[in-house]
Amino acid sequence: MSKHWPGTARRETGRMAMDELYRRYAVRVNALCRRYVGDDDEAKDLMLETLIQALDKIDSYHYTGEGSLYAWISRIAINKSINQIKRQRWRMVHMDLWTQDNIPEPTEDEMVAIPKEKLREWIAGLPDLRRTVFNLYCIDGYSHKDISKMLGISETGSTSLLAKARKQLKEKIKQYLKEQDT
Repeated sequence: MSKHWPGTARRETGRMAMDELYRRYAVRVNALCRRYVGDDDEAKDLMLETLIQALDKIDSYHYTGEGSLYAWISRIAINKSINQIKRQRWRMVHMDLWTQDNIPEPTEDEMVAIPKEKLREWIAGLPDLRRTVFNLYCIDGYSHKDISKMLGISETGSTSLLAKARKQLKEKIKQYLKEQDT
């Protein structure tokens, strides 16, 4: 017969739950955080904070179908990432609302020719606000209205930041394709 200290079984169950969350979601949540904060160590810290918070707040999660747990966890991760960016006092970018963009959109064939790792590198290299808006809008599917509320900026500001991010990425793509042709 083994003796347990009070709370030992609960701690063991919590540890097993944390291990399972980590096993299932750590890689994806870390990649999600990395897209926002741009730093491996910060992303790992945010991933761990996210999984701990998810476990602490699991009672507030409501199953709505396959993938809903990851969607719930990813929302926590996005919020933590945005809060981290806010704490770092974003490197402010000039918000010129009337950006002229004469760079043509890359064709589908040109986009296929660019390694995904290059695209990830270019996105990670965007200034903090542009990268955040780009990720929220283009990758995570938020509207400019939602983004403006999340970041405390105007919808026009969100639209402008996205346009600037897209322009900066198109310039990188244009340069890369030019180098590949030579």
